[in-house]
Amino acid sequence: MLIATAVPVERDAVASGLGVLSPASGSGVLGAVGRAHPFRPGAPDAEGGSAAAAGSGGRVDVVAVGVGPALAAASTGAVLTAAALQGSPYDLVVSAGIGGGFPPEARVGTLVVADEIVAADLGAETGEGFLPVTELGFGTVRHRPPGALVRRVAEATGARTGAVLTVSTVTGTAARAAALRERHPTALAEAMEGFGVAEAAGAQGVPVLEVRAISNPVGPRDRAAWRIPDALTALTEGFGKLVPVLESWNRHDR
Repeated sequence: MLIATAVPVERDAVASGLGVLSPASGSGVLGAVGRAHPFRPGAPDAEGGSAAAAGSGGRVDVVAVGVGPALAAASTGAVLTAAALQGSPYDLVVSAGIGGGFPPEARVGTLVVADEIVAADLGAETGEGFLPVTELGFGTVRHRPPGALVRRVAEATGARTGAVLTVSTVTGTAARAAALRERHPTALAEAMEGFGVAEAAGAQGVPVLEVRAISNPVGPRDRAAWRIPDALTALTEGFGKLVPVLESWNRHDR
């Protein structure tokens, strides 16, 4: 399994939940952001040490792949390709981290698991409004994680399920938040990497999942309302509960 976060602090939060890092461990243990530098539980880390995943029954690599859908796709694709060439391909890719939540459904400090991963701003603006790229005759704008896995993750963590939007520009106004909700009425959260990670996974036929801990409401930009430490704690606790689910999941259980 490959778990892809945007930045090292998210990566470390996930690793702590999996039992491969203590919360007090220094940052930088798992490699540099954007370099697709995986950490393998039980293997030497980037600083010459090692850590073992409690109860880890298989290969788990945790990678900081960079911010935004383009870098996330490129970095994730590089890791997936390297693993396939080595004869040990991944059976699941998880995009994980913090994100904005659409109130009132997705409250700060709670978890969301995507039943759809949607590229929310990939398309064209017209006089009549936004057109997704699919309506222009190109590509795709959504990936659907395996339904059985989504349900099991939600049951294990208490997460809400709904669409998670991928945006290249974080929402900072009430008007844009309202427009996104109008176009995507099932949306619970927005972040910047999920669709890129999903594109890379989809290109190699690997199932994908997205899990987000909510750090702030989607809407007017108000840094005083951000609760990043709370969201990182929720991410750690969530992945602590996910170990048995992810270990026992079979990719044919759709």
